This record gives sequence, C-alpha cells and structure tokens, in this order.
Amino acid sequence: MKLLLAEDDLYLGELIVHMLKKKGADKVDWVQEGEDAYEYALASFYDVIILDWMLPNGDGVEICKRLRQKGYSGAILMLTAKDAVQDRVQGLEAGADDYLVKPFEIDELVARLKALSRRTFVPIQEEVVRFKDFVLNRTSHTLHRGEKEILLTPREFQLLDLLLQNKGHVLPRETLLDRIWGYDADVSMKTIDATVKLLRKKLEEDIIQTVRGVGYKIED
Repeated sequence: MKLLLAEDDLYLGELIVHMLKKKGADKVDWVQEGEDAYEYALASFYDVIILDWMLPNGDGVEICKRLRQKGYSGAILMLTAKDAVQDRVQGLEAGADDYLVKPFEIDELVARLKALSRRTFVPIQEEVVRFKDFVLNRTSHTLHRGEKEILLTPREFQLLDLLLQNKGHVLPRETLLDRIWGYDADVSMKTIDATVKLLRKKLEEDIIQTVRGVGYKIED
C-alpha cells in the first residue's frame, strides 16, 4: 500500500510511519500540516490518506471536505481523540470513509487501511508520459531523465503534468491558479511565474514557453 499520513505530533507520526512500514506498507509519505496533505493528495495517488482531525494550517475535516469538493475519490481515514457521535458524523459528512479514535492499536489501523484499500477503485497501472528524453510517472509521482530522477515539489509536478496534458495549448495563469492552487488560495500570479522558473531550472531545458501577457504552454 502507498499511504499518506497527516499527523502533527512528531512522536506519534514517527511511530505510525515506523509501524506501518514494519507491517508491510510499500511507502508512507508523512506531512505535518493540513495544506501539505492537500497538495500531496492532489499530486499523487495513495491507497489511503490518514488525516488527523487537528492539524495546523487546515484541520483534517476541512482538508477532507476540500479534497472531496475537488473531486478526489481515494479513501480517507480520519484519526481523532474526539469520540462523540456528532464528531464522528461531522467527519463522515466531510467525506471521510472511516474513523479511528485515539489511542488505537496499530493492528486495528492496519486492518482498516487494508479494508479501505480494497474499496479504492483507482486503476493501479502506471500512467507514464514520455516527452523528449523525460519520463513522467503519475502513479509514483516521479520525473526521470534517463537514469536520473528529477525531484519536484507537488506544485511543480502538478504544473508540469497539467501543461503536458494540454500540449500545444496556452494555459492562462488564471487557469493554472485555479487548477493547482485554487482560487481561494492566497497566491499571486508572481508565485506561478516563480514556480515555472524553478521548474525550468530543474528541467535544464527550455521546454515551457511563455506566452507574454497570457500564460504558458508546452509545444506538441
């Protein structure tokens, strides 16, 4: 299983990651803020997202709701110390598939994760996009040039993927803002330009073209 854990408690986060890997998880990405969980979830495929209810920079319920509004269909498990019925209902109504109250046994967490992963109907085959001598893998969220892996941030990966999906077409900055950051994000157009600049530097090739006054494109 490929898992995303959003937990701001350092001790508990390290323990969960260690135990999940010990129990056979293929990969566990761990973030400590709600906004990071949101970005990672949209940038890559996970069998299950484990969201703590209380997170800085966007709590678990808010992030869960935003992901569902964005069309995210993967499984989400909510972790919380709240055990009142109305709290469980709130989490489930926000879009969570399951709910686990702290403290919990790791075996119960693993059992719930396995059950949720069986209900995830996202195709497991790799989605590979080849352009020039680059290989972008949407399943593993990686970019390679030959044998070398180019490390991208979630935003950079989303930006490159979106431009590749629309090769030959100009994507206005407003579209990039909406699809990657969200219109409600406190982000200026300069942030988009800066992200493109950093991405170009990592690609080491002038693949992304600027259409002055409009946006960006990759030629077909």
